[in-house]
Amino acid sequence: MTKAPTDPPLDCSRCPRLVVFRETNKKLHPDWFNAPVPAFGPSTCKLLIVGLAPGLQGANRTGRPFTGDYAGDLLYPTLLKFGWAEGTYGQSPDDDLTLKECRVTNAVRCVPPQNKPIGAEQSNCRSYLIDEFENLENLMTILALGRIAHDAVITTLGLKKSAYPFGHAAQHALPDGRTLTDSYHCSRYNLNTRRLTKEMFEEVFKAID
Repeated sequence: MTKAPTDPPLDCSRCPRLVVFRETNKKLHPDWFNAPVPAFGPSTCKLLIVGLAPGLQGANRTGRPFTGDYAGDLLYPTLLKFGWAEGTYGQSPDDDLTLKECRVTNAVRCVPPQNKPIGAEQSNCRSYLIDEFENLENLMTILALGRIAHDAVITTLGLKKSAYPFGHAAQHALPDGRTLTDSYHCSRYNLNTRRLTKEMFEEVFKAID
């Protein structure tokens, strides 16, 4: 029998640079979450969505992935539209949004300066992503938001990046029978530049079983 995946402790000290940044933000914004952000959604999920890291004024502030920032304003309404969530997304963990057979996490659980974790920080946090893959026994599809999240998934699974190239809406059959699906990240920058549109994002979910 598998166990529920483990989230990092709120005082995790694995990454010195992220700890310093976290402590700085605690002083500046003592009412924010300012800690490693736990995954959101049931451990019985069929779909796991993997982002890169919490946003400074999004998940780092609210304590829930993709909540309170621009990316969440596209992600969660899309999940609602395609039946992966129910309730109402109110940009706050106090809303009544719940996920159905879907779970959302990040490859790096603490907010990094300039939204850019370094390689060592991705490595330090990898055990938590490994834990997700090993203990989500109903998981069938992984959706990676952005190339770095895609690479984090491939590395975590011990696979060669060259065999699974990132591409928007690409679907990769994994050796364990699961499917890795890619999307450009639903960030403000990608939407403003139209690298990603709402229609393109929804096409990704149409292809997910």
